Amino acid sequence: MSKMSYSSASMGSGSRTARRTVEFGRTYVVRPKAKHQATIVWLHGLGDNGSSWSQLLDNLPLPNIKWICPTAPTRPVTVLGGFPCAAWFDEGELSEDGPNDVEGLDASIAHIANLLSTEPSDVKLGIGGFSMGAACALYSAACFAQGKYGNGNPYPINLKAVVGLSGWLPGARNLRNKIGGSNEAARRAASLPVLLCHGLSDEVVPYTYGERSSQMMSSAGFRYVTFKSYQGLGHYTVPKEMEEVCQWLHTRLGA
Repeated sequence: MSKMSYSSASMGSGSRTARRTVEFGRTYVVRPKAKHQATIVWLHGLGDNGSSWSQLLDNLPLPNIKWICPTAPTRPVTVLGGFPCAAWFDEGELSEDGPNDVEGLDASIAHIANLLSTEPSDVKLGIGGFSMGAACALYSAACFAQGKYGNGNPYPINLKAVVGLSGWLPGARNLRNKIGGSNEAARRAASLPVLLCHGLSDEVVPYTYGERSSQMMSSAGFRYVTFKSYQGLGHYTVPKEMEEVCQWLHTRLGA
């Protein structure tokens, strides 16, 4: 178990600042079965945990990849009427204007960066995820390009690949303005391969959100964005999709 604290403005007595402690759940690790060439943190969706994805990833034909599957903190989630659930950040209605919970996103992707920070220097680093986990992965890609978190603190990880399944990029609408003003940010965006996959029948995160996120990342300077759509696929994954994820990772990471 690991804890990460960050400040949040309290609406309580006066304008005092409260300390809110976020406690992440258990982290599951899938060791590489051959020479360790890449490490990918994989993020589950709302209400899930790292265990279910670690079992699926363990069976993929990618022997050189180490998978780290953390579990999100349990927090009240607005879209569920405030019901406490394992969630990487709080989410209300889906919007491209957001994110509504920059603090929660920053805390989660800082936790992910921390998990990657101790990996060997010759190992390529990536982040992937499903649904809300995909939103975190894509938000990490945006922070990598900008060189900083949403709160302005430096983003420390040199990402080599990002994968998002059935997800969206929080704050996608503002991305072009944030990256366009900096040559360094544009260079980093152009260097990072991103794979987005989405089912045309997704009833939870509508297909248009994945498609628009892909388009907005491309127009912001992410040169190597691949977007794959799946006829008849709802809000889940299927073997064909995971096969294409494997092929893409093998090509991009040489793993």
